[in-house]
Amino acid sequence: MIIAATLAIFVAMILAIIRGIAGPTLYDRILAVNMFGTKTVLLISLLGFVMGRPEFLDIAIVYALINFISVICVLRYSDTNEFKHTPDEKESTDKEC
Repeated sequence: MIIAATLAIFVAMILAIIRGIAGPTLYDRILAVNMFGTKTVLLISLLGFVMGRPEFLDIAIVYALINFISVICVLRYSDTNEFKHTPDEKESTDKEC
């Protein structure tokens, strides 16, 4: 059963890579990268279970957080090619200079 789960995760990762390469829009590519990261977290967790190493779950959680934050950053940057600031932040940075 574990072999079937591992193979299913690998197939999903390959499909995510294909969508990332062939995606018609930038958002399809970003979604594929996010999906690949999620499947990587599942694979790390599965390997930790199989090898009897519960420390791998900590690594998987950290990888999931990094994946989430990086996807949010890329989405914010891709909208206008600059990181968005609220008007209060821009005013405070302009006054300091």
